Amino acid sequence: MIDVAKIRKDFPMYSKGGLYRGLPLTYLDNAATTFKPEAVLEAQDSYYRSFTANAHRGDYSLAHDVDVAYEGARKTVAAFLHADPDEVCFTSGDTMGLNEVAFGLEKFLKKGDEILLSEGEHASNVLPWFVLARRKGLVIRYIPLHDGRITVEGLRSVLSERTKVVSIARVGNVLGYVSDVRSLCALAHQYGALFVEDGAQSVAHLPSDVKDTDVDFLVFSGHKMCGPLGIGVLYGKRDLLERMDPLLYGGEMNARFYEDGSWTYSDVPLKFEAGTQNIAGALGLAAACRYLSELGLEQIAEHERTLRRLAVEKLRRLSNVVLYNEDGDTGIVTFNVKDVFAQDVASYLSSKGVFVRSGQHCAKLLPPLLSCQATVRASFYFYNDEADVDRLVDGCAHAEDFLDVFFA
Repeated sequence: MIDVAKIRKDFPMYSKGGLYRGLPLTYLDNAATTFKPEAVLEAQDSYYRSFTANAHRGDYSLAHDVDVAYEGARKTVAAFLHADPDEVCFTSGDTMGLNEVAFGLEKFLKKGDEILLSEGEHASNVLPWFVLARRKGLVIRYIPLHDGRITVEGLRSVLSERTKVVSIARVGNVLGYVSDVRSLCALAHQYGALFVEDGAQSVAHLPSDVKDTDVDFLVFSGHKMCGPLGIGVLYGKRDLLERMDPLLYGGEMNARFYEDGSWTYSDVPLKFEAGTQNIAGALGLAAACRYLSELGLEQIAEHERTLRRLAVEKLRRLSNVVLYNEDGDTGIVTFNVKDVFAQDVASYLSSKGVFVRSGQHCAKLLPPLLSCQATVRASFYFYNDEADVDRLVDGCAHAEDFLDVFFA
């Protein structure tokens, strides 16, 4: 059971009596980014205040302490994923991780090879593959969605001997449906395809076990899981990381380079960590992993499901609301208010202290399947409560009055 009142004491964003600009702070844009607990802020701040030095470069005690802390953070993240530490590469976030995977695999792909995506993917899991397809003459195909969901049957219908990569989000960032990654990955492997899991919307909300799912790659961002901005993770099976080329070149990722233009790589994971890394961010991410583990990912997921069930139940009673994922699996609730543009709904809710996302949520292939150009997305997390649900519903009930915001 999640004790929201107790948990909010850990978050400075709730320190002013839970108010923002004089209104109750109702933050429901957690799919975009999350609040940070004191433990994360302290871990990040400790690097700048107590032991600042570069990692893997100094032969003095202060630098050694940084090395120990940085590699300790890697071990913490690895344990959070049930991975081996040398399979965990720090990145700037989900976007960089997906680019690392796509362009790292470039040399193994040839004209006519197929990449399978879904039309529910966000930009970071679409555009790198588009660019790669244009460069190499690859074919992009889409797994058909069954009522918005990626299913084993849908994947089977498009797999072939030409399929080389399947890249999907475990949790979609618009509809919030959870895909059975373990079964999907097993099917992809039967065809000799690599499986890439985009964990941007899942790692913060559901337990992750890369050994159990057997995914070849998993990428995610720290800021969506109570961690700092500018830090993320690329997990990859070691043999694949050793064969791939990195995206970035520079200090630390090379063991040697020579006048004739040749070089040798550092061992993984340093091979994928060119230049000075976000050391403070890595420490903050490790603190976030510890914080979420102490709360329990199963408890977090159940709390979100409870809030979404309550929100759906109350929103369904409103005659002016159209819901797109009533049967969703996570804390994401996507809807529109009839005859009111999504951005106007968000602006009206904002005037009431309720903060949601509006638009296409970076998933720009999905709107035609929903028969609308934009939606409103409320996304719950473990520090939200029933009062947040009620303020959302109350705001939606009067969202037709959005012009009052502009003429107040």
